[in-house]
Amino acid sequence: MISRVLAAQVPAHVGAHVRVAGWLHRRRQLKSLTFLVIRDRSGLVQVVLASPAEVETAAGLAEEAVVAVTGTVAASGQAPGGAEIVRPVITPLSGPSQPPPFDLYRPAVTAALPTILDHAPASLRHPRLRAPFEISAAAVGGFRAVLDGLGFTEISTPKIVASATESGANVFGIDYFGQPAYLAQSPQFYKQAMVGVFERVYETGPVFRAEPHDTARHLAQYTSLDAELGFIGDHHDVMAVLRDVTEGMVSAVAGRAGPAVDLLGLKLPGVPGQIPEIHIAEAQELLARHTAEDPRGEPDLAPAHERWLSDWAVREHGSEFLYVTGYPMAKRPFYTHPEPGRPGYSNSFDLLFRGLEIVTGGQRLHRHADYLAALAERGEDPQRYASYLAVFAAGMPPHGGFAMGLERWTARLTGADNVRRVTLFPRDLHRLTP
Repeated sequence: MISRVLAAQVPAHVGAHVRVAGWLHRRRQLKSLTFLVIRDRSGLVQVVLASPAEVETAAGLAEEAVVAVTGTVAASGQAPGGAEIVRPVITPLSGPSQPPPFDLYRPAVTAALPTILDHAPASLRHPRLRAPFEISAAAVGGFRAVLDGLGFTEISTPKIVASATESGANVFGIDYFGQPAYLAQSPQFYKQAMVGVFERVYETGPVFRAEPHDTARHLAQYTSLDAELGFIGDHHDVMAVLRDVTEGMVSAVAGRAGPAVDLLGLKLPGVPGQIPEIHIAEAQELLARHTAEDPRGEPDLAPAHERWLSDWAVREHGSEFLYVTGYPMAKRPFYTHPEPGRPGYSNSFDLLFRGLEIVTGGQRLHRHADYLAALAERGEDPQRYASYLAVFAAGMPPHGGFAMGLERWTARLTGADNVRRVTLFPRDLHRLTP
């Protein structure tokens, strides 16, 4: 059997006999010729049917039928990539039992989001709908590559846990062989513990939030890109690593998913050598002076405030990225390190990108006594966190880390109006299938 050639490789084989395989993307019938367009993971290739026998063989093929085609490659300025397959032999491999939910061959997608999601295994074959996931995969590759180069170890942590990570908020409870347990909201406790083993760790994996919000930016399950590193001075060391990771992710998207970027007409961001930062107190002063609202004293930023600050960063610093630091301790988890000299604020940060928070991180507490004090201040029972606290009883270095929501990142890169457009089989308040 002739080895399979991908559609994108066909132009390099002019004059050769090749075999391609994929889905019947489109059929076009003219007076004397019939054209089949075959789609595979690399793109499209045109097949020319000239003889009655060739046309008859393909007559019963429905769009989205899976076929193998052998034939000779001929140069053609009108064909995708400048080449096409002539004198073909077509072998049907399987056929669809029902038509796709909408025409996958059309350049634009006119289907509504619920239709796309309800029929995701078929609808995501459309090149424009598949492209964000190619971009997402490239970004994860860049995330891993940068951290591998910085001496991080990739880990995989449990997704069924005995206690809630974020003090019991928004958790999915489950019955674990008769014991109460939860789906993990984050790998936070475990990645901190592994700093005591490897010093630098990262993980990519699902996290679960019983998220009551039904918005374009919230999901009940998403992919979290987490990193944690030890022997830091403060949260600025974490921010420096995140800056390099962000640049590496953008570079990986440009290098590995260039065709997807071009197809969607995207402009990838530049990552400055030093991402500008602003303390939340200063940010709130700016907002009070230049907007109709006065957010001073609030523990967090509203979405409108994030958008305004992002626009401000572009105007003042020429950066689509902005660090907002120092969030009030009341808004941060109990393991967050307070800001020296300003105990009401924290050594934490959010990274804003194109008007939206996409990363949260900071310095953690690392002394056992500080954890006991922090839990007592919040009225938490330390027994609920006994195994977690044992990590710090064994001695831990100053450390910190961050977590990035992959779907939010991809949505910002691609300009998606809803995070579900860049989520494979999203889970939210209403959707549990497919």
